[in-house]
Amino acid sequence: MTDTDLPPDRLSSNPRSPFFDEDTLSRGIGIRFKGAERTDVEEYCRSEGWIRVALGKKVDRHGQPLTLKLSGEVEAWFERPAEGTGDAPSQDASEAG
Repeated sequence: MTDTDLPPDRLSSNPRSPFFDEDTLSRGIGIRFKGAERTDVEEYCRSEGWIRVALGKKVDRHGQPLTLKLSGEVEAWFERPAEGTGDAPSQDASEAG
């Protein structure tokens, strides 16, 4: 895995955030926090070691979900390769069988 295979250091799924990136999120981001995979992460920062998760169904007065900031070791990875990187299996390999 190279540095280009890693997602950005900080990313948010909230379109109102300056750290929102729809193209990056469309590839799917996997998060491991304190050794356990999490699927409820709203925002993360690897270098600072924290994630934000929604606090149930509670919302603030503007209708945005309330979040809780948790500190700990954060690992992030892409779940799908970027389009056009050639990571898809070639047809020659399937025809050789």
